[in-house]
Amino acid sequence: MAFFLNKSTLASHFRSQSQVDPSSLSRRGFHVEPGTREKALLAEDPCLRRFRSHKKAVSRLKRVGDVLTIVVVAGCCYEIYVKATMREEARRQAKTGSGST
Repeated sequence: MAFFLNKSTLASHFRSQSQVDPSSLSRRGFHVEPGTREKALLAEDPCLRRFRSHKKAVSRLKRVGDVLTIVVVAGCCYEIYVKATMREEARRQAKTGSGST
C-alpha cells in the first residue's frame, strides 16, 4: 500500500513540474528587444575594426584554396593513372618476354 502511495506522490510531483509558468521561460524563446548592455556588446568597436575579415579577401582566399584542392586531387589521380599504366606495360613486357623464350 505504501508503494502505491509513494508512486502517486511521485507522479503528482512530476505533473506539477511539467506545468511551468510561461513567464519563467527564457526571454529568448520570444522576440524581445535586447537590453542596453546587449546593445553595447553588439555595437561595432572601432578598436577591433582592423581585425575584421574583409569579404573580398576572404572570398579570394577561399577560391585559391578550392583551386589548390582541385589541383592536388587531379595530381593524385594522374599519379595513380601513370602507375597503373606503367604496371600494365610491365606486365605486357613480362608476358611477351617470357612467352618468346
